[in-house]
Amino acid sequence: MSYYQHHVFFCQNQREPGERQSCNSCGASELAAYAKDRVKSLGLSGEGKVRINKAGCLDRCEEGPVMVIYPEETWYTYLDKSDIDEIIEQHLVQGQVVERLKI
Repeated sequence: MSYYQHHVFFCQNQREPGERQSCNSCGASELAAYAKDRVKSLGLSGEGKVRINKAGCLDRCEEGPVMVIYPEETWYTYLDKSDIDEIIEQHLVQGQVVERLKI
């Protein structure tokens, strides 16, 4: 049994200007912080529940920003808080993949 029901990793890699796209240049840090606060406010964080973590490069930045949720190994892209809210509600609460954001 896993310590967390869902473990969410947000790529927050930041590359130098002129290099390939990086997730952090697309707002990943701000939206990861939003997700962490939202999960906590909903009472979804902690042992046996959800953990939101920062990650270094997950090497899918061209599709980014990106996150991956384990144990399902589901990869998502997102643009704004409404996408994060949808992923939290549909995937983390209801256990359904958000197909429109899946990569």
